[in-house]
Amino acid sequence: MNESEFQEIVEQTIEDLQDAIDDCGTDIDYDEIGGVLTLEFESGSKIIFSKQSAMNQLWMAAISGGFHFDYDQDNEQWICDSGEKEEMYAMLSRLATEQSGEEVVISKP
Repeated sequence: MNESEFQEIVEQTIEDLQDAIDDCGTDIDYDEIGGVLTLEFESGSKIIFSKQSAMNQLWMAAISGGFHFDYDQDNEQWICDSGEKEEMYAMLSRLATEQSGEEVVISKP
C-alpha cells in the first residue's frame, strides 16, 4: 500500500469510528484533531487513536496498553499486530467496556 492509499484508508477509518461511536448507544465523547482521535469516557479515562504513516499502522492507546494495527486489504479491516491478532472494532469494544464499566459494542458502520 502506498502513502496515498494509507492516508485515504486511515482517514475513512477515523470517520467510521466516529460514526460507530455515535451509533453505539453509550455516552462516549470524542474529538479528532490532526488525525488523532481521542475517546473520553464518563470516568475520565481515554482511548486514543493515531495514524503512524511511516509504519502504515493505526495505533491505539488505552489504559491496558498500546496496540498497533495493520490494515488487511483483503478483508478490509485493521488487525492488531500482536497477541491474538484481534480485529480493531472487537478490541475497541472490549477495551471500551473495561474502561466505561458498562457493555459497549462498537461495530464498523
